[in-house]
Amino acid sequence: MTIPFFPPDLFEDDRQVLLDLVHAIGTAPEQRFLLGEHTARFEEALRASLGAADVVACSSGTSALTLVLHALGIGPGDEVVVPAYGCAPLANTVAGLRATPVFADIDPWTMVADPDEVERAISDRTRAVMPAHMFSVMADMPRMREIARRHGVRLVEDSAVAQGGVLDGRPAGTWGEAGVFSFVQVKTFGTAGEGGAVVTMDPELGRAVRSLRNHGQSERFVYPRTGYNSRFDEVLAAFQLHRLPGLPARLERRARIADYYTERFTPLRERGVLPPPPGRNGRCYYVYSLLAEERDELKRYLADRGVESHVYYPLPLPRQSAFTRFAPAGRGWPHAESAARRQLAIPVHPRLTDAQVEHIADTVCAYAHSKERNS
Repeated sequence: MTIPFFPPDLFEDDRQVLLDLVHAIGTAPEQRFLLGEHTARFEEALRASLGAADVVACSSGTSALTLVLHALGIGPGDEVVVPAYGCAPLANTVAGLRATPVFADIDPWTMVADPDEVERAISDRTRAVMPAHMFSVMADMPRMREIARRHGVRLVEDSAVAQGGVLDGRPAGTWGEAGVFSFVQVKTFGTAGEGGAVVTMDPELGRAVRSLRNHGQSERFVYPRTGYNSRFDEVLAAFQLHRLPGLPARLERRARIADYYTERFTPLRERGVLPPPPGRNGRCYYVYSLLAEERDELKRYLADRGVESHVYYPLPLPRQSAFTRFAPAGRGWPHAESAARRQLAIPVHPRLTDAQVEHIADTVCAYAHSKERNS
């Protein structure tokens, strides 16, 4: 039987709860489907757990980035330094505000933005740096904070994939002036739909984001600014409140699977298969990504043995047609380009059984050893 990369039964244990919530909220006298008491309680639960000044739930992680950048005043003529390798919203949100994304190369092993490259990309037009956590590794946020402080630019933490990650005792999402989460179903705290949140230590920034997510309102039908429709769903807020107590156990299961994989795969480095660095500091294990010299061959090998895998970001952002206008002629991002050729993610979701995890590890190891025999 095939071991799926995305579990088809992700919310099976909570199915009846979700159906009951849909009925309860849909038949409540107030008929409040957006930004009601459940959203407020969900925001407060996250704020308390993170020690943040404010948490603002919104429609998606991408929307959260747009709200933050808008609230910080990013606009035409401004530059924002972003990783050259990652998800399209890193550049889309900047370009959508008519600012310029400036691409910095990544660390060749962790695949997060290289702080030295970020600093080299800063110019007198730079208004913000926006590192992103990737797959299972948080960016080097202590260095990013220092770089932002030294150059007098804003620090936005794209922590969309990293809820539950902790670096040097500080949670993901709380390192910059603002961080964001994504609740799309496959994230570490995914829900049965779409959603996101802005996390900030700045109450004034939180108030601005809260207004922007609801068309710029300061109070009902009063609009001191233009804004967006980025409101959060009451059913999903209630569902996330229900699932929040179980998040630590799900995160621990991901981490234990990742620990096992890394122990098994570390000896394969000389055989063309490189796992992430070991350890748990600054880790979230949203995705467990290998770097394989013969990535497509490994993907086929796994598929032939019933293991689904997933290629993320087959092109660096500056090589995507949407963003080539922001890529200086003759400029290269060699580590981002290497990651795009070599990255392959294997299943790490918490619904995997021990037997499935062992089969996945055995299959990767068998592939690596077969390459050695054939060489």
